[in-house]
Amino acid sequence: MTAEDARAVEDAIRRRRSVRGLDGPPLAPGEVESLVSLALTAPAPHHTRPWRFVEVGHGRRERLADAMGAAWRRDLEGDAQPSKIVERALARSRGRITGAPTLLLGCLVADGLNRYDDERRWRAEWGLAQHSFGAALQNLLLAASARGLGAYWISAPLYAPDEVRAALDLDASWEPQAFVVLGHPRSDYQPFDRPAPDLGTEFTRR
Repeated sequence: MTAEDARAVEDAIRRRRSVRGLDGPPLAPGEVESLVSLALTAPAPHHTRPWRFVEVGHGRRERLADAMGAAWRRDLEGDAQPSKIVERALARSRGRITGAPTLLLGCLVADGLNRYDDERRWRAEWGLAQHSFGAALQNLLLAASARGLGAYWISAPLYAPDEVRAALDLDASWEPQAFVVLGHPRSDYQPFDRPAPDLGTEFTRR
């Protein structure tokens, strides 16, 4: 890799933003597959391939939004949130799911992970897989940004895994992790200024 190549990679990392103001049309099938292929090059524990991605078509989204909304409503009402806040949060979440130009769901599976009888080591092993999913997600988001697309991720599937699996007829071994919303930035989109990293607070040496 040349110095110019390195600068291009660094610039791509710095320019990436979570872009929520998105327009259609949906991405072409080949474009989605290309982005997912790049996600699948992420590092993973024990040379495994623990990632699974699902492109969620519009025909499935109402059922998905209904199921996730019901689960979230139970949680919010259990937290004694005011009804106005509950309804506003549910409406916003539903709109993001049903209105996404392209919607991907990322999942993890335990294939190839080391199995331990004790909870401490199994939690650590599953944490390795989640680290790997984060790397795959970053690959996808960076690639989308470099292509001039807008993208952001939604962590809600972590809070309603059973509902997501049922709505999308997924295997019980698939553990939903996050949605990725993809589309084209709206014409009035302006990237926000990201504050400079605070190495004094967020980095240390020992």
